Amino acid sequence: MKTATITAEKMVFGGDCISRIDGKTVFVPLAIPGEKLEVEITQDAGDYYKARILNVLEPSPYRTIPFCPLYGKCGGCNMQHITNEYQTELRKSILKDAFAREGVEVPQIEVVSAAPTGYRSRFQFHDGGLMERGSNNSIKLTACPCATPEINRYLSEVAPEERPAGRVHVFGSSRITSIPEGYDKIIIADEPLEKQVQKEQKRQLRTPGGRKIGKYKEIKKRWAGAAENPRNTCSVNLCGKEISFDVLGFFQSNLEVTEKAVPLVTGGLSGKNVLDMYSGAGTFSVFLADSFENVTLVEHNKSALIYAEKNMAGKPHESFGVSGDVWIKYHAQNCEQRFGKYDAVVIDPPRQGMEKSVCQWLQTSEIPHIRSLSCDTATHARDAKFLTRSGYKLEKLFLLDFYPQTGHIESLAWFEKD
Repeated sequence: MKTATITAEKMVFGGDCISRIDGKTVFVPLAIPGEKLEVEITQDAGDYYKARILNVLEPSPYRTIPFCPLYGKCGGCNMQHITNEYQTELRKSILKDAFAREGVEVPQIEVVSAAPTGYRSRFQFHDGGLMERGSNNSIKLTACPCATPEINRYLSEVAPEERPAGRVHVFGSSRITSIPEGYDKIIIADEPLEKQVQKEQKRQLRTPGGRKIGKYKEIKKRWAGAAENPRNTCSVNLCGKEISFDVLGFFQSNLEVTEKAVPLVTGGLSGKNVLDMYSGAGTFSVFLADSFENVTLVEHNKSALIYAEKNMAGKPHESFGVSGDVWIKYHAQNCEQRFGKYDAVVIDPPRQGMEKSVCQWLQTSEIPHIRSLSCDTATHARDAKFLTRSGYKLEKLFLLDFYPQTGHIESLAWFEKD
């Protein structure tokens, strides 16, 4: 393959740096802006290249020695070669650039962070290990520097060959309240065999390059999984409240940052009615209920909503197990007629951002306060563009630094309308 000498330019979402070769953009993993590098092109994708570093000719002053022996092989971290402080600055820069591309003026970004290691309480293990970067191989390990002590105790005491086969979800934290004191604070919840078989069938319908070579239709039962599974149920103490969720579902991995983020999402808001759009297990709703007379939860994942109902027991609320689009079309007007206008909205959409109808409804809603979370800088910036064009002001923007040592970015935006 072709080699070239380049200077790494800015870092982009995901953690790669970009440069130019033969007029094309080239993406280079494990680089740092400003470095002079000898690289080898590994893929010509038509309008861009991918490359790997052969030699660091002029290293950045922020380059450091990775602390994990599996770094570069494991598919988890991709920024351990950068000092912790500069990692944060790079993630801030990526977030700011995303909003700037959409023409949204950004206030000074505030960083919400915690320990750079020993923070991760949620893992997905594959055949007892972690996925190798760029392959389906499982890397066996006995410790992870980013894992909580509870996870690392499991890794050190249970040999890889004795761990469950297949895809296994693990959650371990000293904050777990659903396990009595004196026991290991860890829950291991493997996926049902039926679901693993379906995923394997899908995988086999692809070429080694990932191209689909056939069709596979998974028939989903409408209420499949819509019940609490005691085996997989986990409860944690978060800001003095007990929050329950299914380990197979989504819950934040960094509980230290989560505890710092909750007051920023829910604090300073009060009134009669509040909407928690894409509510998940109701983590934010539990705190919003302290300051509002009524909370409306909207969440299409009925399995998550089962736990939201458990978490909201005894608190005035109404839950809708539908998508945001369906709620807007068939329930929003009725809710406002029964409860009155909403005083605030907390919205935490999936990676693809707000559904179009939800964003359009917010633009015309005249709701004075919107707290918007996102795990994708591009879609967050896109949604911010529409809100600011409709009269909202971006008052504050936070980098929620949930995943140190990685290029993953989550953010919180405060939108206000007088």
